[in-house]
Amino acid sequence: MNSLSNKVAIVTGASSGLGWATTVAFASQGTRVVLTARREDRLIALVQEIVRRGGNCMYVAGDAALETTAERTINECLRRFGQIDFLISNAGQGNYKQLVDTSADEYDEMMNSNMRSSFVFSRLAAPHMIEQRSGTIVFVSSVAGLRGTGNEAVYSASKFAQIGFAQGLDEELSPYGIKVCTFCPGGMKTEFAIGRGRTESDVADSNMMEPQEVAQSILFLCRQPENVRAVQMTVRNMWRQK
Repeated sequence: MNSLSNKVAIVTGASSGLGWATTVAFASQGTRVVLTARREDRLIALVQEIVRRGGNCMYVAGDAALETTAERTINECLRRFGQIDFLISNAGQGNYKQLVDTSADEYDEMMNSNMRSSFVFSRLAAPHMIEQRSGTIVFVSSVAGLRGTGNEAVYSASKFAQIGFAQGLDEELSPYGIKVCTFCPGGMKTEFAIGRGRTESDVADSNMMEPQEVAQSILFLCRQPENVRAVQMTVRNMWRQK
């Protein structure tokens, strides 16, 4: 397995949940991390936490669905660290509603957050990885991207789109030594979709996975030997009864 020390990772949606946990996990392995999300106060807190632990990271605040955010993040990453080894496209949102209760604006918001962010960041990171002849892109999709579920039709559509996008991108980029993977986790104990179909008590009382546990699987994907690429990974909890 490859070492993650002195590599460089960009993590989108890093201000909470899986993005926060993945950033901390990378930093613990000596990876230099560039994190981005909309909530600057949380990014500052995360950077301070990592620096206290002896890590090396920086942040760029902004909406991951905007091309300007992707441009600033990638430019700052290259200016400070000179390379991009991993892109973890984790930014996204859920909104669990029946179709008839979902507005067109909510559809646009979810598709932009989940799919457009994946597009703009990978589109701008790919040329640098092609020049390096190496790199790993992980799109954080969902088990909802593997099987549609009632009250999640639009969310599932956005996550199915990520998987199709990744499959096409894998064919385009693998000749340059670039690995592309879709990561499809089940539910996690995070603030994701709270107030948008989930409640705090639903999450707290569930058997969902902890984001720190799931983050280890993302690191596993990034540590594969040079001649091995994981095209898709699904991670679920153990369905234990309390």
